[in-house]
Amino acid sequence: MISVQTILQQTPLRRDAQILLCHVLECDQSFLYAHPEHELSTAQVKQFNTLLKRRQQGEPIAYLLGYRDFWQLRLEITPEVLIPRHETELLVETALARLPKSHCQVADLGTGSGAIACALAYERPQWQVVATDQSTAALALAQANAKRYKLSIRFYQGNWLNALPPGQQFDAIVSNPPYIAADEPQLQQGDVRFEPDSALVAAQQGLADINTIATQACHYLKPNGLLILEHGYRQGQSVRTRLQSLGYNAVNTLTDHAGHERVTLGVLPDPMVLE
Repeated sequence: MISVQTILQQTPLRRDAQILLCHVLECDQSFLYAHPEHELSTAQVKQFNTLLKRRQQGEPIAYLLGYRDFWQLRLEITPEVLIPRHETELLVETALARLPKSHCQVADLGTGSGAIACALAYERPQWQVVATDQSTAALALAQANAKRYKLSIRFYQGNWLNALPPGQQFDAIVSNPPYIAADEPQLQQGDVRFEPDSALVAAQQGLADINTIATQACHYLKPNGLLILEHGYRQGQSVRTRLQSLGYNAVNTLTDHAGHERVTLGVLPDPMVLE
């Protein structure tokens, strides 16, 4: 038998060890502090050591636990989807702040785990939210996350807006698409080594999917509809230039908590006004 205190004293990855211990013991961290003498069973020690070894090899905590907290939701996560990042909450905040609280039609493209769509539907149950993804596994996971919180979201399989039935129009289109260039060194570092390339990498130095979405959105946004895109911290100028070239108005880039350019938005003009 081995105690919580002994494990934490012997483990170099103390912060990660605390998280994994809480998972194994099905407790919160206050229990670890209050009961350092608590002894783990043989099965719990084995489970902890297996998880710790995988973490030492670099496997993301979210994949080890099978979930990730995002916004006010605990979302199921698998290696088939991108792990939701805190930075993406800026996109959610932007949509909530810029759109009316009353009825809105919003599309989340490349939904993955459903993080963005679920957060929006959770905060604005009166909105009509749809989500798309080309991955069958991702859509199944997103649907499960939505079902867990009893959220009304319609899901469609396919590539970006091509997944949707023709004729749909939206007040806003949001997306956190792949935006990392294939030759970026960061693909060999940290959690991204374990995440699906399809959710990370895009051609044209990471801008191909952003360009596609911005172009397609011109045909799916209502007049004065809002496009909100997450992108890499060095891509703000390129995204602004692309949106402006397509005729979007009020193009603006917002910074995340680290001060990095992270989210760019634009408004599709009303053609009646342009005339």
